[in-house]
Amino acid sequence: MWDREKFYDFIIKNNIIGFFKEPLKLKSGRISCWYVNWRNVAENVFLLDELTNFLISYVEDIGLKPDLFYGVPEGATKLGIITQFKWAKKQEDYSRAQYTLSMGRGKPKEHGDPKDKFFLGVPKGHLILLEDVTTTGGSLLETIDNIKELKVTIDAAIGLTNRNELRDDGKSVEEAVKEKGIKYYAMSDALDLLPRLNPESDIAKHVEDYFQKYGIRSIKFI
Repeated sequence: MWDREKFYDFIIKNNIIGFFKEPLKLKSGRISCWYVNWRNVAENVFLLDELTNFLISYVEDIGLKPDLFYGVPEGATKLGIITQFKWAKKQEDYSRAQYTLSMGRGKPKEHGDPKDKFFLGVPKGHLILLEDVTTTGGSLLETIDNIKELKVTIDAAIGLTNRNELRDDGKSVEEAVKEKGIKYYAMSDALDLLPRLNPESDIAKHVEDYFQKYGIRSIKFI
């Protein structure tokens, strides 16, 4: 059964969310002294096994029944492949051909069959897109556009952690994805997680200012 509190404990225990001593520039170009980083989990077999179990429980809890889990390349590639393998083996019709194993290319292939331009194993059927961290959702939205060229149905997009930030156009990731006709789900939210940590006062002030500028709403540390 899906247990959000256990998932949050997993995140905090494994230092997936935390603070920098000095602010750093993120991929989005924003300067932040807090981070969400799932890479250490993706590099550890035991932790990735736990994570994919959490993910499958979450998907079952919200009632989705996809043919394919597909990770946004390259950050969520391992997550997509291992979740798909475990999910397919759980199904009664496991031997059916719709359970493909698909992964995206970090860069489009310039030569060969056009169907292999973006994918190793072309997605098909009903799929769920997976992303580790969503900030502005740029990679996720680009992947949606690439997949929509195929004859597939994107049932949902799921992020492990939503940084709860507004994009430069003033929209949240959820709103931007919804405009593509797709429901976005987040298994965890930064605005829920950060108050559970205990940063020093100067870092807490920086995070509060950060959300005042970029957040979908403000945050306040006690």
